[in-house]
Amino acid sequence: MAWTSCIILFLSVCVCGGRRLPDPEPAMHGGVQSPLYPQPYPPNLQQQWDLSVPEGYRITLTFTHLDIEATAGCFYDSLSVFYDTKILGKFCGLENSADGHHPGNQPILSPGNRLSLVFQSDDNNPERRQNVGFSAQYQAIDIDECSDPDPEDGSGPLCSQICLNTLGSYLCSCHHGYELRSDQRGCVLSCSGGIFDEPEGHLFSPGYPDPSPHALSCQYFISVESGFTVALNFTDNFHIESVDTEQGTICPHHWLQVTVPDREPWKLCGGKSPGLIVTSSNSVRLDFHTDGEGLSRGWSLDYSTHRVKCPFSGSVDNGRVTPDLSEYLYRDYIFVRCDQGYKLMMDGKEVDGFSTMCQNNRQWHLPLPECHILDCGEPEALLNGGVNFLSGSQNQFLSVVQYHCHEPFYSLLGGMNVVFTCEADRRWRSNSDIVVSPACIPVCGQPTQLISGFQRIIGGAEAPANTIPWQVLLKSGGRGGGMVIADRWIMTAAHNLMSNGNPVTSDTVEIFTGLTHVTYMLGPPVLAASIHIHPEYNNSNYVNYNHDIALIKTQDPITFNSFVMPICLPAGDATYTMGESGLVSGFGMTDTDTHVRILSNRLKYVQIPMVGQPECNRSITLEQSTRANVPGLTNNMFCAGMPEGGKDSCQGDSGGPYATWKDQRFWAAGIVSWGVECGKKGTYGVYTRVANYIDWINKTMHEN
Repeated sequence: MAWTSCIILFLSVCVCGGRRLPDPEPAMHGGVQSPLYPQPYPPNLQQQWDLSVPEGYRITLTFTHLDIEATAGCFYDSLSVFYDTKILGKFCGLENSADGHHPGNQPILSPGNRLSLVFQSDDNNPERRQNVGFSAQYQAIDIDECSDPDPEDGSGPLCSQICLNTLGSYLCSCHHGYELRSDQRGCVLSCSGGIFDEPEGHLFSPGYPDPSPHALSCQYFISVESGFTVALNFTDNFHIESVDTEQGTICPHHWLQVTVPDREPWKLCGGKSPGLIVTSSNSVRLDFHTDGEGLSRGWSLDYSTHRVKCPFSGSVDNGRVTPDLSEYLYRDYIFVRCDQGYKLMMDGKEVDGFSTMCQNNRQWHLPLPECHILDCGEPEALLNGGVNFLSGSQNQFLSVVQYHCHEPFYSLLGGMNVVFTCEADRRWRSNSDIVVSPACIPVCGQPTQLISGFQRIIGGAEAPANTIPWQVLLKSGGRGGGMVIADRWIMTAAHNLMSNGNPVTSDTVEIFTGLTHVTYMLGPPVLAASIHIHPEYNNSNYVNYNHDIALIKTQDPITFNSFVMPICLPAGDATYTMGESGLVSGFGMTDTDTHVRILSNRLKYVQIPMVGQPECNRSITLEQSTRANVPGLTNNMFCAGMPEGGKDSCQGDSGGPYATWKDQRFWAAGIVSWGVECGKKGTYGVYTRVANYIDWINKTMHEN
């Protein structure tokens, strides 16, 4: 504890020996109450309260309650209010009582920022228990010094010209041409007009409209924002002393000189107003001079500002400038938009939009752009087709092109006359809402050369070039046939693509197209990308050829011409009519003069009719009764051939087409599948019924 006391003592010494703290600022409001209020006040009491508020304010005192023993003249108990030594009131009694002097609700206003309250009571108050004293509130109110009368001491008004009341004080100001003295109250003549930077203003000579004082040298600067020009408009009441000579009016003693940058100054004098002077500058200096003699009644002017103008170079070819005004001023913007089908170009580059602003130097901050015609670019290339320009050039706006396909091997999808126009969005758009993009589809079943007569494959005739362009030769271990049905799809028999009960791999398959002679192959084989055997084909014992159909997808599209062309696929509901003829072709077995069958190196064909299912089934049943391992007939197969034999397909023809002629086209009605010997009397060739597999064919091609 002793140690703590030392610290306290030390701190006390430091405070006493330090700098005195400033007095607190007087409060702006507060309250005063008699002792023990609201209980009765004690006897033999005398107490004083000195109230003060900041300088420049008065005190208003309002009693919220006053209950003091009432006597004539408030002789015994009383509350007195003083301003310094001047008493402002002495109060006692109760409100509305007949005796005493009660202040009521009327506030008491002090002359200054001070007020004193003195409360006293004697020792003879039989009813003091009923007199509770007083309660009052005070607050500071601003003094309007400018409305007070001039001091009585003869020191003159607070301000010699202009008085501005402020909270707690006042400010003095002077008229134009005068400035405050050092006492901040009086005004003296001044010619330091300063800088006028507002867009509008009013200037006049010192003392105007009274005559100007002698020996003046005044300067006024008007300086506004760059981009604006100043105009001086003098009033008619203009007079500056001048001298008339034979050469005209001169200004030797009194003058108002106007100075503008980059121009010679000029002096104004005389009795005629200069009127309106357009300076074309944002900076003007006015020098007003008088000597010690003579008389000038002065001058007055209003100045205004105007934005500078920018020249307009004219219109933009194939474009539009907005807004279209008769003149363009500082800070005005113009916008350029190109006509439909044109684009904005600046410095060789395309821009999305363009605007330029008139600058304070009277120049546009950017030069006008150019509008160049739009370019849609090269029309989309058409596979197996081309494009011709019908109008326009260089793929420009509103150019019109027409697509065509390489006929007679391809035709436009839907057979439409497809025309595209270069539109404003830089896209080639079709004349039809249906066509989004043109496409060339292969023409099927229409060879450029037709066979004049039909012979048999077994001893049949050789096919002339370009007559059976869908025929393909397959090599995958053995020789087989097939037919082109699309630019990447070959159809054949499933058993052509089986080896030891398993599907062959795609890399073992070679496809030759456009052949009529095996020795003269026109080029390398077409390679297989994937093999798709019908999922229900199952012929491990070579006695079940049901679903004998397969598809091969090629690695690359096949381009069609007179040598290679697809055959048409029949509809799913196509009918097979007994006696209807079909064209069978292939590179399979054929007879020789010695009746020895060998593989043909030449493409051969034969025309044979369809056989009714009962007759075909009868012939197969008869064969099954005499030999083993004869396959059965299903509704997915049909037979074709002659009862007397001699015309048939044979080994090596498997997978080849049985083509029917209808509506000026060849249709793939069947696929060479199997038979009992070749061309034997009483037997027929068996073919896969293609119409039964149209859904599977389309699904496989679509999904792969």
